Amino acid sequence: MADTVSPDAYAVSAEELRQFIERYEHLEAEKKDIADQMKEVMAEAKGRGYDTKAMRRVIALRKRDKDDLAEEEAVIEVYKAALGMA
Repeated sequence: MADTVSPDAYAVSAEELRQFIERYEHLEAEKKDIADQMKEVMAEAKGRGYDTKAMRRVIALRKRDKDDLAEEEAVIEVYKAALGMA
């Protein structure tokens, strides 16, 4: 005799599934709104004469671990000195 799986084993609560999907869609909408707001901030900064490329670089550096960042900067300085760029 082969084992059969009852149809109830795969039953899905339509209401629960709908809630998950709607929560995800809501988060996607919030994510888009936040991305739009971030673009507006950079556009405003650019309009006031700030270098947004440099700002993005500073933001990325602020996210990093200070010890890892210091180590990377030290290695870069050694490499630059080796190439006569220091």
